[in-house]
Amino acid sequence: MTGAGATPCARLRAVLIDLDGTLLETAPDLALAANQMRAEFDLPALTVDRVAQFVGKGTDRLVHRALTDDPHGELEQGHFLLAKASFERYYRVANGTRSTVFDGVPEALGRMRSAGLHLACVTNKPREFTQSLLERTGLRARLDAAVAGDEVARRKPHPDLILEACARLGVAPGEAILIGDSANDAMAAHAAGCSSVLVETGYNEGQPVRELAGMAGVGGIFPRLMDAAEWILQTQAARLGAAPRAASGTAPAAQSDPTGSALP
Repeated sequence: MTGAGATPCARLRAVLIDLDGTLLETAPDLALAANQMRAEFDLPALTVDRVAQFVGKGTDRLVHRALTDDPHGELEQGHFLLAKASFERYYRVANGTRSTVFDGVPEALGRMRSAGLHLACVTNKPREFTQSLLERTGLRARLDAAVAGDEVARRKPHPDLILEACARLGVAPGEAILIGDSANDAMAAHAAGCSSVLVETGYNEGQPVRELAGMAGVGGIFPRLMDAAEWILQTQAARLGAAPRAASGTAPAAQSDPTGSALP
């Protein structure tokens, strides 16, 4: 666990949370739809792990990457439109059928809400798929808001999703912290003036999340969302002079290799 040498702040009011790879393991659904799309173009199936490397910058980039089997792949526009229509047709059926909620996520969300923090999901995934996935997995009722990639002008790593979520929650970016799983999350939060912590459960476009330690705005890297939530709650409680609740199987206060300030 890579920890944070943070300066806590009593004004923390909201936690923003990425979806794919942070709240949910969604790669199996995405791979199923991507491979059905590839089959229409007489291409062989890719592994779930390979498709997971293409996740992070929204559906359009996933389609380009999955059909070319190349992180930098680009399709001709007409070819892309056919492929995207195919992917979305299959994903409407697959979405949520094989995805799983990461261990401890419902409990972590409940703990943060009980502590008075507002919660919002911020994802590059289109709203159509975001809402149905959150509803199907039972997470939507645990969130105060959900902001999808096609509801703003620019997706992560741009700050638009973060700023929109803060506006909906009625908080300033400096009063929020983002929990994500990738460089895109960290860059979006930093650009918005929001701090961030990362979890190791996600995708980060195929690169180890631990390599992001020390990246601007990244206050800590944790094994899973529950660990990040426990650290946020304990750090906030310490700042307010309250007795922190013991983490289940984690010890946020006993971290090393500080990377900077996580809380605003």
